[in-house]
Amino acid sequence: MMAANNLPREVDAEQIFGMAEKEMEYRVEFFNKLTHTCFNKCVEKKYKEGELYMGENTCIDRCVSKYQQVTNIIGQMLANGGRPM
Repeated sequence: MMAANNLPREVDAEQIFGMAEKEMEYRVEFFNKLTHTCFNKCVEKKYKEGELYMGENTCIDRCVSKYQQVTNIIGQMLANGGRPM
C-alpha cells in the first residue's frame, strides 16, 4: 500500500535523506560540468573587461540551453531503457 505522499511505507527517513543527498551531489556535479564546459567554450582567455561582452553572453546562453537539452534527452533515453524518443 502506498502512503499519501506516494512513497512505500517501508521507505524510512534515512533512505529519503540518502536519495536527497545523491540528488544534491548530481546537481552540484551537473552545475560544475556545465560551468566548466561553457566557460571554456565561450569566455576569452585574456580578460579585457570585468563584464562579459555580448558575444560571450550569447554563447553562454546557447551553451547552457544545449547542455540542458542534451542532459534531458540522455535522462529520458536512460529511463526508456536506451531507446530514442
